[in-house]
Parts: sequence; C-alpha cells; structure tokens
Amino acid sequence: MLNYLQRHFDLQIGISSLLLTIIGLVSVYSATYDARASDIFFKQLAWSGAGTVVLIAMALFPYRLLQTISIPAWLFSLLLLVIVLLLGKTVSGSTSWFNLGSFRIQPSEFAKITTVLALASYLSRSDVSLRNPRDLFLAGGIVLAPVALIMMQPDFGTAVIYGGMAFAVMYWGGASQFTLLSVVAPAAAAVGALFGTTPFLIVVAVMGVLIYLTKEHRLVAAVVFSFMVLVGISVQFIYDGMKPYQQRRIDTFLDPGADPLGAGYNILQSKVAIGSGGVFGKGYLHGSQTQLNFIPEQWTDFIFCVPGEEFGFIGAATVLVLFAVFLMRGVTLASKVKSKYASYVAIGLTATIATHVFINIGMALGLFPVIGVPLPFLSYGGSSLLSNAAMVGILMNLYTNRKEY
Repeated sequence: MLNYLQRHFDLQIGISSLLLTIIGLVSVYSATYDARASDIFFKQLAWSGAGTVVLIAMALFPYRLLQTISIPAWLFSLLLLVIVLLLGKTVSGSTSWFNLGSFRIQPSEFAKITTVLALASYLSRSDVSLRNPRDLFLAGGIVLAPVALIMMQPDFGTAVIYGGMAFAVMYWGGASQFTLLSVVAPAAAAVGALFGTTPFLIVVAVMGVLIYLTKEHRLVAAVVFSFMVLVGISVQFIYDGMKPYQQRRIDTFLDPGADPLGAGYNILQSKVAIGSGGVFGKGYLHGSQTQLNFIPEQWTDFIFCVPGEEFGFIGAATVLVLFAVFLMRGVTLASKVKSKYASYVAIGLTATIATHVFINIGMALGLFPVIGVPLPFLSYGGSSLLSNAAMVGILMNLYTNRKEY
C-alpha cells in the first residue's frame, strides 16, 4: 500500500501541506478565540474543504490538457484582472476583490498560477531561449502584463510575488548572469535609496562593478546601469506620490520604533509575541499578545505569531521545517520531471510559495515592510487557500506524470 502511494503521490508535498493547513486552522481558531470573530474560523474551515476539492481536481487534471490551456488560462486571468479594476470591490484602498455573497474572491491570487503556466509553456518551446533578447522580452511580457494590472489596483505585495517567481524561473531556465543582475540591480538601488544617499551610492558602485564584469554588450550594460541609477533617483519622487498609509509602512520598515502606537504597532507587537514564546511557548489559547488582541486581525498577515507565541521556538521551528520540506521537495520535483514544461511549472510554483513565506515571516520579524502578503496555508483567506491548494494539486499532478515527455 505504501509503495503504491509513493509511486503515484508525492507524499512529502501532500503531508507537509496538510500539516501546515491544520496548523493554520488551529492558529486561526486561537487568533479569533477572544476576538469575537469565531465566524472567521468557520469560514476558513469551509475554504479548507473547498481547497481539498480543488487540490484533488488539479491533481487529476489531464496533464497534456494542462499544458494546452496554459496560455488561454493566462489570457482569461488578465481579463478578470481588467474586470475587477472596473467592477471590483475596494478593500483597504485596493480594488482587487469580487463579492460572492458573504465571501470574496481575489483574481490576482489565481493569476499567479496561470502566469507560471503560461511562462512555462512559452519557455519550454524548442525554439525559445532566454539568451535571445527577443525571447527574453516576450517572457518578461508574460510576467509584466498581470503585474501592471495588479499595480493599478494597487496591490504592491502581490506584485512583488511575481518578481520572486520570475527571477527563479529565469535562473532555472539558464538566463545569463547579466540578465539576472539586470533584474536585481534596479530593486537593490531602490532599497538602497530608501536608506539614504550613502547606502544608495554603495549599491550603485557594487552593482556597477558587477554589471561591468558580467556585461554582454557595452551599450546594453550602459542602459542597464543608467536604468538602475534612474530607479534609485526616482524613489524619492515615488515616495512623495504615495498615499500617507503607504509612506507610513515604509517609514515603519526603516524605523519600527519611530511610531510605536501607529504604523509600527503591529510589527513591534508581533516581535513581542514571537520573542515571548520562549522554547515551549505559553500554551495553546494562553498567548497574552494573541488572546488579548494586541495584534489587530492577527489571523491574516501576522498568523505566524500564534505558533511562535503559544508553542514557542518549537512551534515556529515546526512551521519552518514543514515549509522547508515542501520547498525542497518542489525543487527536487523540478529537477526530476522529464518534461521541460513540467520542470518550469514546478520551479515557478515552488518559487511562488517560497517568496510568500520569505516575505511574510520577514514581515512578522520586522525584517520587511508590511505589504500584505499572506503566509501560505496558514493565513486566513479563501482566495489564498484555494490558490495554494491548486498549486499543491498541480505539483502532485506533475509528480504522477513525472516520466512524461
């Protein structure tokens, strides 16, 4: 029986994602226990049931048909992103939701999957190479089209996820060091500029040397370097054009203690919750920061605080180990499947989950600004849970068909 399951199902991906979902339900229950928000837990329970159906459906979906519909599915998701801009519901300043009775659906969560599928379908063509500028430009267009629509909502956090996914897929696809550096350099310059003139100049100097060392063409290298500097210089203008709450998030990232009762409140309380858990935690439903509602809507972006506070280092480490098992298995799967398309899909979906985990836990620890990125399988949210379930189902589908060309 075990041998049969191991041949047809990726048990490591299945079991780790199942345990993470259970930890998520337990954490959401705790976070809503004294917050008079018990309906949140039951909604999450209902989404978990729906997610199981989605996972099974994607795991059994005909593999060849999945590749065939990759581009049409991406086009359909772009259409939904346009429609949501015109008819969607605005929540917390972002027009990114469709109302379905008492539930809400966020199309950008599912567009992540269709973008991975479309990118994989294009890059797996025998006549496409990431070292060809034209092919690289078209591959970038597949990613940037949904990103542009999502930025119009605006939803910066979701757009960042696409960047992490695209970088991983390009690296996996054999893009040159210069191409990868061209993606990283502008982002590094922007972050350096946020911290001040000196950090910005240091980043520009380091990236300039790296661009020179990896240059493939002098003119192209000059364009990349100029664009990097332009992005850095534009940061102040972009900052001035942001809404006050967006500026406060960046200010809080740079100095969480500057506004401890305002924008920095969540981050400081999150660090207190995780740090106060000790080795074994305060006990389930006994976390002071969690049960006394020190962290508003903790069941969304700051759900990692619950296992960190109530189960301590053991609880937080368990979550991290389960994610590590899931992600390492995803990379292993990408290297074992025989089809180029399947390999790109596996690495793209794994990178999508990894970027979520990296940023969300970084937010909870005060290492990244709060940009509204949920923790996969744990954070409350139907769209997030369904899209995560779909990704797990697709990965299990790839494992079952790992010998297909």
